[in-house]
Parts: sequence; C-alpha cells; structure tokens
Amino acid sequence: MRRWLMLLPLAIFLVVAVFLYRGLYLDPAELPSAMINKPFPEFSLPAVQGDKTLTKADILGKPALVNVWGTWCISCRVEHPVLNKLAEKGVVIYGINYKDVNADALKWLTEFHNPYQLDIRDDEGTLGLNLGVYGAPETFFIDAKGIIRDKYVGVIDEQVWREKLAAKYQALVDEAKP
Repeated sequence: MRRWLMLLPLAIFLVVAVFLYRGLYLDPAELPSAMINKPFPEFSLPAVQGDKTLTKADILGKPALVNVWGTWCISCRVEHPVLNKLAEKGVVIYGINYKDVNADALKWLTEFHNPYQLDIRDDEGTLGLNLGVYGAPETFFIDAKGIIRDKYVGVIDEQVWREKLAAKYQALVDEAKP
C-alpha cells in the first residue's frame, strides 16, 4: 500500500503532462461555442452613434457578420482595415462595441472609418456575456433569421478571410437567396 502512495505523485504528473502536451496542438481560434445553431440572444441596447435603441429585430433579414470589438483591443486595430474593405465589397457587418467608452468608440469610427451597418453599444458586456464572448475580436456568422451559424475568434486578416471565412459567409448569402 505504501508503495502505491509513493507512485501517486508520479501518476498525477503524467496525467497533467499528457493534457499539457495535447494542448500544444490545439488551435486557439477554434474555441467551441454553445451558441452555434442557436438564435442570436435578445437584446435592447443603445447604438454607438445616435440615440437609437437597437434590438435583435434590427439584425434580422440578411446574413451578416457580427463583430465584437473595442478601442482597447490592439488586435481590433489590426483587423479594422480588413473589415472596411469587406464592407466596401458588400459584406454585411454589424458591430458590438464591447465594454468600451462610447466617446472613444466614436473617435475610433471617425478616425478609422466605420465598416458597420449598425453598431451596438455593450458598455456592461451583457450581450457579450450572453454570446459567450471571451474577448475581442470575435466574429459571429448569422443567417437571415438570426441563427448563429459559426464563430471565429481572432483577427480577420485578408488571408483568414480568403482561406477560412469567405466561403462560410458566401454559403449563408446563397442560402438566403429565394
């Protein structure tokens, strides 16, 4: 019995080592989301620009990307020019300004341009919490009915868009055609 007790720390170490080794080969952008194939959460939040209150009804009707961003997010600054290019090409993008100061968000959108067809102000992070957001940037793909079909965690650059995401978005657009 005493011999088994002496081997217990070694056994624990080996189990932990296996889990850590496995983690080296996981893609951090592949965070699972419990929201896939579920309706976008209900919300009633102010717009970043203007006095309008936005709700889930405002994002229904066409496939779109819903991009979680913040002025405090360094990666969002890298991603933003790509989002502007996508918006110019007709990609529908809605923004969620996550846990930010609205004056900073307004300055950002003026300085770096606004790719968002509408931009939801989530000061307290309640919508982000309901979506299971880990941080920013995160981008959700929604269909015309507001069902979350996919999620991408990390910076969308031109290569990521071309190789991983463009086909997913196009499939949603094609699905929405009569």
